[in-house]
Order: sequence, then C-alpha cells, then structure tokens
Amino acid sequence: MVRPGFELTLKKKFSDAWQAQASVRGFYDLVYVLRGRDDYTDAVLDDYEKELEVLDTFVQGSLTKKIDMKIGRQIVVWGPLFNLRVTDVLNPLDFRLPGLTDLDDLRLPVTMLKLDYFFGNWDLSGMWIPEIRFSMRPVFGSDFYPFPVPMPPAEEPENGFEFDDAEWAAALVGTFSGWDLGFYWAYFYNDQTHMVLVSPGPPEQRVRKHARIHMLGTAGNVAIGNWLLKGELALFEGLEYTNTPGADHFRLDVGGGVEYTGFRETIISLEAVNRHIFDYDPLLELPGDELSENEFQWAFRIVKDLLNDTLTLFLVVSTFGIKAEDGAFERLAAEYDITDAVSVTGGVVFYQSGDKGRFRDVSQNDRLFLDVRYSF
Repeated sequence: MVRPGFELTLKKKFSDAWQAQASVRGFYDLVYVLRGRDDYTDAVLDDYEKELEVLDTFVQGSLTKKIDMKIGRQIVVWGPLFNLRVTDVLNPLDFRLPGLTDLDDLRLPVTMLKLDYFFGNWDLSGMWIPEIRFSMRPVFGSDFYPFPVPMPPAEEPENGFEFDDAEWAAALVGTFSGWDLGFYWAYFYNDQTHMVLVSPGPPEQRVRKHARIHMLGTAGNVAIGNWLLKGELALFEGLEYTNTPGADHFRLDVGGGVEYTGFRETIISLEAVNRHIFDYDPLLELPGDELSENEFQWAFRIVKDLLNDTLTLFLVVSTFGIKAEDGAFERLAAEYDITDAVSVTGGVVFYQSGDKGRFRDVSQNDRLFLDVRYSF
C-alpha cells in the first residue's frame, strides 16, 4: 500500500444537553497506479483502491434528566473483551487486511436510534437499527481471499426503515464499585452468509443469504487488585448453514479473559472464546461451511509505554484453534509521538496458514507497515 488518507471530524455543542458530530474518512491507494491497474481484479480495485466513508455522525442529548437519545451513525460496544467478540454483535468489522490493527479500529458504524434510561447504577438502552450493514471481507484477487474463484453474489437485505426489516437490540448494564454486569438481546441479520440453491440447473445457481437470528447474552468483569477478570456468554438462535439447508441451529459462545496491570506502564491480557454448535451435523465440516462442533480462538496482548508515554510497544498474538491449526497472526509494533501533532507507527505482521477458512494459504502474506499521522 501507498495510501495517503484523511479523517475529518466536526463537533458542535448546542447547549449543555445537546451536541452533534460529523466525521468522514477517505484514502486513495497509489500502489495500483504505480504497479499497473491491469494486474488486479475489478473487485480488488473497487474495494481497496479508494474509499470515502461516513464515520460517527450523530446528534445526541438529554430528553429528560433520566433519558438520553442518540441518533445517527454510531458504534455501540457490548462486553468487556478487547480482542475477541462474543456479545459485541451490533457493528460490522473491516476484515480486508486482517491483523494490521486492533478490533477497536475495525468496527464500522451503523445508523441507529439509541435511547438510554438511567436509574440507580443501571443503564437500560434500546436500539432501532434501520441501516443493514455487513463486514467488509477480502474479495476475489486479494492476498487474503481464500478461494480460487469468486463467491456467488450475496442477497443483501433492504435497509430496515419498515418495522419488520430493521434490526433491534436492547441492553441492561450495571456499573458498580469494582465490577460491571450487562445483559444483552439483539434481533439482527447474521454477518456470515450461507449458500442457497436457487436454480438446480444445469447450470446450477446459488446465492448467499444472511439469516435472521436472535442473540441473548450476558457479560461482566471484576477488578481484584492489579487483575481484571472478564467473562461473556451468548446464545444464538436461527443460524443457517450451507450444508444443512432448511435447518436452524443454536450456538453457544463462551469467552473469558484476564488482564494484569501490576508491572509499570504495562498491560498484559489473555482472552479466549469457544463457539459450540448444538445438535452438530458432521456435514458442517465439509467444504461450504468448514465448521467444527467447537471453534476455539485465543488472543494474547502486551502493551508497554516508555519515554514518558511518548513511545508505546505492542505485541499481539491471535490464533484460531487451540494449537493455531486454523491459522494465526502475530503483530509487533511501535508508536512514537514525535510532537503533540505528529506520530509514527511501524511494525511487522507474521501470518500462519490454517486448514480452513480465511487463513488458508496466508503464510506468504507477512507485512511491514509504516503509518505517519498529523493531527490538527
């Protein structure tokens, strides 16, 4: 990549109770001109060459002393896990270049109306999400696309400005001295697609669809001295897969983590998630789904600040499978603040191929990266 880009954010405060924000980000990657655009597929050029994205753009304020409203494009994070996702299902992710950035930087905002009611130590929130948006994934022709041919087209649901088409969510979160507890519910479209045969052919025609699913979950964390213990649990109902047409599946995701801050200017964390499919059908292990009854993932992270917080060192390890049999990556990076306005981040990402999924044949995709940022 040779990618100059920008991010502009405008904020306006109307009163003590109301404010607004508009944010936009864009880039143009010169590498496709420098190397020759004919060497790339149309899908790669469409997704990777240039972009103009509306980020967090909203109006928020207090309707009463206990009720807040926020409407517009926004990000809502559920659960305490930082590197992995269990209950955090409302925002899609940008997977186009896996491993280069943290989960915090991958979330894509969606348009929603969010209402919060505060009572005691609790926040009860409800969300109407009319903008139906899915994660951005590697496309045919990119280094991280795992298949030799393009995928069949995806049938994208209409934006849900009608009641039955929208996504809906609610959360009850309590914040207490030394611990937090949350309960979550969402009715949304599965970010992952499944294949549906629409014409038996010949030629056979298939289309990818997003199933409509329910999620019910809980999450919490507790601080004990220099330790932070975290846990999440979510049950998904209505999952559909390619190799078991017509069947609805249940999946239970259980995640946990521990974070230690006892060393000076250092954060060490370890997180793990297991995703269990109930009434598992061995057909799910075949190409088309490539799912095991239990899908395990873990992530390890160290962050160290030096030189009066002007230099930050990162080590991130993320694996799929207990022994990384389904793939892994490691990122070593350093961020240095040259001045208050100028920062430089650089590092390397190493990839290990997996037996299946999006980390198949990625071991040759190791990356060196350098990012220079000027803020004003």
